Amino acid sequence: MLGADDYLGLQARLQPGAFAAQDLTTGNSWTYQTFDRAASQFAAVLRRRGVGHGDRVASLAKNRAELILLHFGCARIGAIYVPLNWRLSALEIAWLIEDADPSLVIGDAMLANANLSGVAVDEISEQAGKEDPLPPVSTEQDAPSLILYTSGTSGKPKGVLLSERNLWQTALNFSLFGRVTQASRFLCDSPMFHVIGLVTNIRPAMMRGGGFVVSDGFVAPRTLQRLADPALGITHYFCVPQMAAMLRADPEFDPAKLRRLTAIFSGGAPHAAAAIRAWCRDGIPIADGFGMSEAGTVSCMPVDIPLIETHAGSAGLIPPYLSAQIRDGEGRHLPAGEAGELLIKGGNVTAGYWHRPDATQDAFDQNGWLRTGDIARMDEDGYLWLVDRKKDMFISGGENVYPAEIEAALAAHPQIIECAVIGVEDERWGEVGHIAIVPVQGKILEWPAILVYLESRLARYKIPKRFSVMDALPRNGAGKVLKTTLREMLGAIRR
Repeated sequence: MLGADDYLGLQARLQPGAFAAQDLTTGNSWTYQTFDRAASQFAAVLRRRGVGHGDRVASLAKNRAELILLHFGCARIGAIYVPLNWRLSALEIAWLIEDADPSLVIGDAMLANANLSGVAVDEISEQAGKEDPLPPVSTEQDAPSLILYTSGTSGKPKGVLLSERNLWQTALNFSLFGRVTQASRFLCDSPMFHVIGLVTNIRPAMMRGGGFVVSDGFVAPRTLQRLADPALGITHYFCVPQMAAMLRADPEFDPAKLRRLTAIFSGGAPHAAAAIRAWCRDGIPIADGFGMSEAGTVSCMPVDIPLIETHAGSAGLIPPYLSAQIRDGEGRHLPAGEAGELLIKGGNVTAGYWHRPDATQDAFDQNGWLRTGDIARMDEDGYLWLVDRKKDMFISGGENVYPAEIEAALAAHPQIIECAVIGVEDERWGEVGHIAIVPVQGKILEWPAILVYLESRLARYKIPKRFSVMDALPRNGAGKVLKTTLREMLGAIRR
């Protein structure tokens, strides 16, 4: 094939000497020309090691730029990249390895931690430096390029199959919302086994000719320093609301040093409107959005402080080329303002799950719409508002109760760091809420005071009937609360 086979190759021809990537851990940096060449050298190493079309290449490693080269190397030979969550237990990782059945496993010290054998990333990188780049070939845009395992918050993880077309459509969707240009520079310390770390931090920058800076992880003081460093020139940063709160709580937090950011982008958990408006008052846009492993970027708030302030708590607007519907339990379309399940259809949406035909069939309706499992509503202006996960909803006294609504009501409580609600069986009401609260250190929370706080903010039937104080909520690598684990923990407390 003559010319570029992906946007990385295109940028290497459009602006070969422009900055593409920097790794803050190793100190290495690349122009578009050198990063494109390195990706083709990684492809050559994989081919030499016997990796063929459709084979899986798994990685177990903390963030580093070579993981992106590994992904592009896989795509350029038709292989499938499978990044694994190094925060999982050895047994959980072993299950993922068995499910993916990779022909090659690559990693760092995390391999030994998981009692897993494999090839060191450094060895692959060293070999790549000695290889001639693999000549460009025609990439199959609709063939799987990536398997991302879901977080498994309610059961065994599923391997989401994503094609290059899916990934570049996500890049387009976010680049429109995020005002991504050649001057944009992303700081990536979200884990690269997650769609945000591997895709949304990387692909939009490459599509628009910007750059990205790779960090080995989030450490609030260090991340804050990097966001404020004019030499790094960071313009875009992704985080979950808990990370944003930690940045603001750091003693060195100075809004004036962050105002050159295009925006901070948050998602993955409910974000209190009061916290969003606090960032806006400091002159820093914090744009909430909604995404998922199965579809990448689904929605995002405009990068506009007045709009963010007037729609604080919204997950934003739906991009072009992605269709969204809100439906009730019988599949009927609901009008603006009414809550129901969100279904989506578009070029960024997965074709299904790896070796899970039943799960794939269950995920889509007969017309190819993906059931997200999220309860949402759309207002008259087209803004999406997430209500809760469909599976988290419970029915108390005949009324639907959404835990996220209760959690959001307590998000601004000055003595609460975080909380989560699950529905539990109750002889009188069928189900009631059990709330787990993590208080500010040194604060003692009394249940009567919490009741008073909630009674002025929620209907009585929504108020939990049971209450537990915890040191921390169980979370997965993406920062989401593990409700299944929480249910087990609270069940043990009730017994």
